[in-house]
Amino acid sequence: MFKNYRVRDYDFKLILMLVAITLIGILAIGSAKESVQNKQIMGFIVGFFIMIVLSFFDYSFFLRFHWVIYVFDILLLLMVRFFGEDVNNARRWLEIAGIQFQPSELTKIMLILFFSQFIMKHREKINSLKNIALMIILLVPPLLLVYKQPDMSTSIVILLIFCTLWYVGGLSSKLIFGVLAVVVPAAVILFILVLQPDQQIIESYQQTRILAWLEPEKYATGAAYQQTNAMMAIGSGQLWGKGLNNNMISSVKNGNFISEPQTDFIYTIVGEELGFVGGCAVIILLFLITLECLSVARKAKDLAGTCICCGMAALVGFQSFVNIAVATGLFPNTGVPLPFVSYGLTSLVSLYIGMGFVLNVRLQCVRKYNN
Repeated sequence: MFKNYRVRDYDFKLILMLVAITLIGILAIGSAKESVQNKQIMGFIVGFFIMIVLSFFDYSFFLRFHWVIYVFDILLLLMVRFFGEDVNNARRWLEIAGIQFQPSELTKIMLILFFSQFIMKHREKINSLKNIALMIILLVPPLLLVYKQPDMSTSIVILLIFCTLWYVGGLSSKLIFGVLAVVVPAAVILFILVLQPDQQIIESYQQTRILAWLEPEKYATGAAYQQTNAMMAIGSGQLWGKGLNNNMISSVKNGNFISEPQTDFIYTIVGEELGFVGGCAVIILLFLITLECLSVARKAKDLAGTCICCGMAALVGFQSFVNIAVATGLFPNTGVPLPFVSYGLTSLVSLYIGMGFVLNVRLQCVRKYNN
């Protein structure tokens, strides 16, 4: 379970980038809602500690219990379904022993671990019909439970992570192109259908968000209000921004034109108060963290290690892209947090847990080459 590691083999570059992006997030959260800044600091301390501890455990030890991890994940999501707390017409939170958390955030990490081991064990038959069907069957329960919370945005992120792991595991390119030939036209048809007035495919509020994205002028005082103000705030930051914790009357944040800016619209605070330079710094850091995970994946000692790193890269990369795309008006409004930046203890700690495994994959691959 424990190995003899050398300090010089530790990935300090990744740690520095993680600390930097988290500190930017803490500063932005303090400006957006000072009352929750200390909680985020505590989440950072707890998450960082767990990451360091996990980095010294052989990840192969945890992957032996991949079925236990999968079953535990399903149990948590079922508990949310039947005993979770309703907040803003969604049931995503669970409270155990006085601790409230969001299991769907942990689900992303647990599914990465589970499918990484599953793919490695079945890599020789990854393209068999039986294996393909089994993987899809195993994905459906957690995906459906998250979707029913309802949480479509997290469901999409989970699906993208799953596709990444499958591709890394050796899925046939012929099969990929064949699926895309069917999925792309089907997605276009589905998009047209969900825009119909009497559709029953998605929730009415989800349809309204899409319509508001397509025609923001018609929903300027309703569904498009927050996203329009977010873009206005980012643009008003110009090159250097208005400064953190500023008292400017012209500030969109100070005018309370964006509700709960410390969570899904935290990039708005970064853009307005740190300007173009701050916004680019966040994007570059998240991009470099994603690249570093991919770099470690290339040197992993086995396929499971490669999948873990690629899964974390997909999580950070896709989720960052979606969040920033929403804040800048490229995507309809969704509830996806910006990794390491948005307020949310479950999200932050979960990400650090995942990065702990990435750090160990790095130590393991260095150890392999040294031996």
